[in-house]
Amino acid sequence: MPNRRDFLAGSLAAASLASLPTRSLFAADPETESRWPICVFTKPLNSMSFDEMASALAEAGFDGVEATVRKGGNVAPAEAAEKLPAMQKAMQKHGLEITLITTDIGDLDDPHRATVLETAADLGISRFRMRYGKYDRQQPIASQLDHWKQQFGKLADYCGQIGMQALYQNHAGENYLGASLWDLDRVLTDISPDHMGVVYDIRHAQVEGGMSWPVTWRMIQPRVRMLYVKDYQWVDGRVENVPLGDGLVSQRFFDAVKTSDLKCPISLHEEYLDHRDPALVPQHLEAMSTDLKTLQKRLGIDS
Repeated sequence: MPNRRDFLAGSLAAASLASLPTRSLFAADPETESRWPICVFTKPLNSMSFDEMASALAEAGFDGVEATVRKGGNVAPAEAAEKLPAMQKAMQKHGLEITLITTDIGDLDDPHRATVLETAADLGISRFRMRYGKYDRQQPIASQLDHWKQQFGKLADYCGQIGMQALYQNHAGENYLGASLWDLDRVLTDISPDHMGVVYDIRHAQVEGGMSWPVTWRMIQPRVRMLYVKDYQWVDGRVENVPLGDGLVSQRFFDAVKTSDLKCPISLHEEYLDHRDPALVPQHLEAMSTDLKTLQKRLGIDS
């Protein structure tokens, strides 16, 4: 593993990295890079080698990947010190980066917290998605929010020390902290978004917000440090994931992003094919490529 002392000596630079366009790490002229570098969630590609994955995603036109560093993911948490550098090397070989790692880390007590996050920080990977908070139906809501506020504050302080940025995703569902976004905004009130911000998921926001999602978008936007894009429709009272552009996710959202001052990565999530079946990898890659073109069109980006 690279030397921690060398990294910590440059922690201020590493902390500021979270606000820069992602591909500026490798681009000769950062000014030519998009406001919204686009990576892709690698959950459906676990059966591929790192090199095969990087080659295919680079050919499709992605800027980077959202790698899973969790149980059953691209990298097992206990093996992060060995496997995460190998994955990064494969991505860089094909001109990609690891934009974000998705983890099961939600507090300082996670047994793999130091191995995963400090390895990532040493590699210059500056963002990680946190574990979801889930409500206990037997406990008062207000006391649970106060608990998360303290817990997240401690984790955010640690992130600031090592040059990482924690990101919490809003996820639809009655049990999830952040589904309504109002509760998440309250929990994060006194926390710097550069140490712990929000990865805003328009699919989940629109499922939960219905017609009112633009209000919570405006409320939470100052804390947003990354975007998730995917699409859905309602079928017999249930939410079903569909290809981007085939569902209910509104062009109004993409127009709002274009008129905002946001400069942050976007992660494309293709979740409408079964991610558990390795035989579907070619279909996943084709679907990701198609969704990427749709996303670029919606944002007005030349492909």
